[in-house]
Amino acid sequence: MAILSNLKRQRYLLDYTLASMGRRKVKNAVLLGIFFIIVFVLASVMLFGNAIRKEAAFVLRSSPEATVQSMVMGRHDLISGDVVDQLTKIRGLRSVEGRLWGYFFDRGNGANYTIMVPPKRSTEHQLEPGEIIVGSGIDRTLKSRSKTLLFLSGPDGRLSKFVVKEQLSTDSALMSADLVLMHESDYRAFFNLPENVFTDIALTIRNKKEINKILEKARRILPGARFITRASIERTYESIFSWREGLLLALLSTSILAFAILAFDKASGLSADERREIGILKAVGWETSDIIAAKFWEGGFVSVLAFLFGLLCAYAHVFFFQASLLEPVLKGWAVLYPDFSLQPTIDGLQVITLAGLTILPYTAATIVPIWRAAITDPDQVMR
Repeated sequence: MAILSNLKRQRYLLDYTLASMGRRKVKNAVLLGIFFIIVFVLASVMLFGNAIRKEAAFVLRSSPEATVQSMVMGRHDLISGDVVDQLTKIRGLRSVEGRLWGYFFDRGNGANYTIMVPPKRSTEHQLEPGEIIVGSGIDRTLKSRSKTLLFLSGPDGRLSKFVVKEQLSTDSALMSADLVLMHESDYRAFFNLPENVFTDIALTIRNKKEINKILEKARRILPGARFITRASIERTYESIFSWREGLLLALLSTSILAFAILAFDKASGLSADERREIGILKAVGWETSDIIAAKFWEGGFVSVLAFLFGLLCAYAHVFFFQASLLEPVLKGWAVLYPDFSLQPTIDGLQVITLAGLTILPYTAATIVPIWRAAITDPDQVMR
């Protein structure tokens, strides 16, 4: 019975709160708008940063567990194909394959291409000499030219013509927007590479728990080589995107400062009309707890509504409109800009943290001045 009575009491207080807010529409609309903008910006950064990290981790799942690079005077150099035979003797390796990849600057459009030979074990991208497969970014640059041909001027100045067989899926555009897949014979001819040399060597390991042990054996065979694991690449991408996200949040610290000023202004005092209203309520018999509860409902209603609306708009901005306001900062800058759709993903801890940093301080800030006015004599308050 007591619970039912308390629920009715809270309902009446909520009805009064909504009516009181209706009498101050402009003020509450301004507060709601400021709160919404702050939540929208911060939530957009958090959602986009989390989604793009998940995207990078998803793309890297298909990469080899480790790669071996030859080092000469601290610089990455070509590695001999004889190393493949030496590493194949290590037990626990599923495959050892030399890879060919490199960078090429296209003076025609000022873009850098990543040119790579598809792995031999891959059945998805089969090429004949003279054929290439291009990423989505390169495909967009061909719209103003021939969609089926790509002309590249090699390092020796010789012009080479390639037939574009197909375009890579946009699902991997974060990594493959500037990628050109080329047949091995074309690659060696284009860069004038001799036979039996590779850019690096990819190691596929059967048991993921034995990666460190197998790499330890490989280091004994190649003490001067550099070994890069997939886990270290994932950590690098994680740190890059986290650094960019943190940088953007730092630049947006003015928004957080504006919110702090807003909360402080709310906590610093009440307007004359609000004080007079509290004095009247005290004079007609309202308890201090009832006044605080009514104003708590008011602060909670504004903050929760602005938070939910800001979070919803941030979700639409990131996952439906591709975060057009933020992507140059978090994706990076390039002539061949990656164009891909982010998979909707939400980190519950980030949402709870954002709610705790916005809803609770604002709601608490509305309680302090109300409590001060509610415990004061009604006659003094109305004066």
